[in-house]
Amino acid sequence: MVMSSQSVRSDGGDSPFRSAGLADLHLHSVHSDGTESPAEVMRCAFAHGVRTAALTDHDRISGWSEAAGAALGLGMTFLPGMELSMKTELRTLHMLAYLFDPDNAPLRAEADRIRRDRVERAQRMVRRIGKDHHIRWDDVISAAPEGATIGRPHIADALVARGIVSTRGEAFTEILDPGSRYYEPLYAPDPLTAVRLITNAGGVAIAAHPVTSGPESFLSRKEIDELIEAGLGGFEIDHRDNTPDGKAMLQAIADEHDLIVTGASDYHGDGKPNVPGENSTTQEMIARIIERATGTAPRFPDARNIVQRSDDRA
Repeated sequence: MVMSSQSVRSDGGDSPFRSAGLADLHLHSVHSDGTESPAEVMRCAFAHGVRTAALTDHDRISGWSEAAGAALGLGMTFLPGMELSMKTELRTLHMLAYLFDPDNAPLRAEADRIRRDRVERAQRMVRRIGKDHHIRWDDVISAAPEGATIGRPHIADALVARGIVSTRGEAFTEILDPGSRYYEPLYAPDPLTAVRLITNAGGVAIAAHPVTSGPESFLSRKEIDELIEAGLGGFEIDHRDNTPDGKAMLQAIADEHDLIVTGASDYHGDGKPNVPGENSTTQEMIARIIERATGTAPRFPDARNIVQRSDDRA
């Protein structure tokens, strides 16, 4: 099973989605800031009872083929996805993108730009940190899995390896925190642009873990309404980092506008304590994602699979 531009759909497709087991639509591999290969991520998800999975590496889709092959080999349904970075003047946010056309030029160009800046920003941060601590760029390269887009998690791992901090979490709350003098901002589009890029590529845009510090940590109601008008599909509400009052606020908006509501783990392997399947998305909501998307099709573990040429994209 491999991914191809030849699998792009021109309509909503037929979807009566049926799948036993849990559905986890937010998983990361070494292709971004996870610690496991795409195949290992799928195997771990399967071991935790997940039977429908999406690989959503940051600003990257190069793990789709491997993940799809592993998922289908285990009898799982696979939804191609990505977590697109975005930001406002006040904070960095993320938008999950599902079933978009991988060949859509504007979306690919924006993801490429974000990844390039992530590496350049990491180099700038390491130079700053190196003035006070014994760490160099080579240490970060050594700490990063082969093929990864290097970012702050890999700087954190290098800091741990050097004994400068004890854990990745400690690195993020101290040296790599946005309030730190070592911090450098990352280029990313604004939320409205992110939603438009995803929807114009035939994908479904779901705001990722939007309320980790309460309702005020996301956007104003006016801004949320603008995203809905632009095509926002829904919210990832069941996530361990969302606060109860934030979740209640988003659920009320979702009910008002009949939006899609998802739950997921945000699994990163050893990089975070999150466990595949700790939150799940209902079959109804997955069916709505599939019906709404026009970019590329999900991969089912039966004759409906689309088997085409190999094309591992960046």
